[in-house]
Amino acid sequence: MQPRYIKLHPKTRKKLSKLSLEAASDGAHRVSTRINAILLNSDKRTSGEISNILKISPSAVSDWLKTYAALGVHGLMEGKRSGRPSLMTDIDKIILADIVDSGPVAYGLLTGVWTSVNIAGIIQDEFNVSYHPGHVRKILREIGYSVQTPTRLLAAADAEKRAKWLTHTYPEIKKKLKPNLHEYIAAHKFVEMFVIKMT
Repeated sequence: MQPRYIKLHPKTRKKLSKLSLEAASDGAHRVSTRINAILLNSDKRTSGEISNILKISPSAVSDWLKTYAALGVHGLMEGKRSGRPSLMTDIDKIILADIVDSGPVAYGLLTGVWTSVNIAGIIQDEFNVSYHPGHVRKILREIGYSVQTPTRLLAAADAEKRAKWLTHTYPEIKKKLKPNLHEYIAAHKFVEMFVIKMT
């Protein structure tokens, strides 16, 4: 009997590789193994070869390949398993929320803005749990916070001058621009930089 191989589009292959790495880093090793079986099969490896590489039974590999063919990647996922359990308890998260609400200065930091790096350090100090700053952002979203992008605002900006610039000077500059694309882009970048400095 001729072995069957799954043909993967390069973009699909890239997505599966990324998903496999994410699953492994989240502690969902069985999901990662299943996805790796699909990737190996698309590299023209037989079920027997895949079972030797991944140290699992050939029948399991065959089942995963059939499941992927029928259901796609969703068929390889675990029921309600969401990966490794959190190292922080619910009480830890409540305490963390109180710390975040009180602000970085109240906690003793010399900055007025929270960063995921700062919060990762606090989690390490307070709860003896080490998290990557990227994972800290997930925890913050989980307990009801959103990541915000800081806006640039000049502290001593004159509101009257800024309003005049935006309503009179800037529109006049835009009217005088020639239709030449390169000149327009260069002038537009200059205007944006000037507006940012004024705000």
